[in-house]
Amino acid sequence: MKIKSLRLKDYRNYDLLKLDFDAAANIFYGDNAQGKTNILEAVYLSGITKSHRGAKDRDLIRFGKEEAHIETVVEKKGIEYQLDMHLKKNSPKGIAVNKIPLRKASELFGIVNLVFFSPEDLNIIKNGPSERRRFVDMELSQLDRVYLSDLYNYNRVVNQRNHLLKGVKDSGNIMDTLDIWDLQLVQYGNKIIERRKEFIKQVNEIISSVHKKLTGSKEDIQLVYEPSNGNLTLEQALVKNRERDIRIKSTSVGPHRDDICFMAGDLDIRRFGSQGQQRTAALSLKLSEIELVKQVINDTPVLLLDDVLSELDKNRQNYLLDNIHDIQTIVTCTGLEELISHRFAVNRVFYVKDGSIVEKKA
Repeated sequence: MKIKSLRLKDYRNYDLLKLDFDAAANIFYGDNAQGKTNILEAVYLSGITKSHRGAKDRDLIRFGKEEAHIETVVEKKGIEYQLDMHLKKNSPKGIAVNKIPLRKASELFGIVNLVFFSPEDLNIIKNGPSERRRFVDMELSQLDRVYLSDLYNYNRVVNQRNHLLKGVKDSGNIMDTLDIWDLQLVQYGNKIIERRKEFIKQVNEIISSVHKKLTGSKEDIQLVYEPSNGNLTLEQALVKNRERDIRIKSTSVGPHRDDICFMAGDLDIRRFGSQGQQRTAALSLKLSEIELVKQVINDTPVLLLDDVLSELDKNRQNYLLDNIHDIQTIVTCTGLEELISHRFAVNRVFYVKDGSIVEKKA
């Protein structure tokens, strides 16, 4: 899989930009706050429909403009796709594939498989469970359209249930309605939990050997899925927590409250691991993600590396660069020295300054 080209109009700090990518390594370098990450964000947005930074559509539009346009040309197993996305300030985004408009943004998922790696991802282990859930959900949504549909329906049910709970004044007259929402929540929730557990099992088959190599075989690692309903079934947990949910006006159990534990032997790395252990576990996770995507789609994903190398020591830099030589990579960094020192094969180099990009000799 390859990103062939990117065209931006009135996106972030770019008024008009046209880029053609090499099939291997593409480097964007320059000082901070010049627009390097905006390139990665636009590529990510064109495949995932949302900014990796959580920005709203209106915040992606160039100041003083009413809409922005992203055109991305992708080649996947010999077939070329043109992905067009129109971002508007006061209405939903418009998306088309090969000039054919999509009814739902979610229909775009699966055409492009992207792995995004930023310095923030190195904190995924020590940060809250919402980030770990988001990691699993975003990867599964790219790989499994059924999961994406179940997740959409589950979130809709949770929102409706919470809306009902927030409007409760007399809990006596809402029990029948809660029963209806609970049936649907259990239906979709169980599917999500089972698919997530299967995903964790697949990751575990890869991550152990990766982590051992990163730690010189000093440490093993295993992911464990932690459902918020504990040893109860989801249905039992909803019944048990119903009075509490009515009191706090929110749904307290379900996949939207679950977590993923990272264990090194008997050590819970999330809570008791050192910063070095947590960052190494995060790197192992991202490298395992790349390998898992390869296995599932029988192709390579596109890797987006946002100024990650400066956050890693030399050994971890070497391991990362040695393991991405066979996939298309778009890298941002402040300088080229760290790549040159690793003898990393650089195919195209772009210098970024104030929303202007100039190609330099590789």
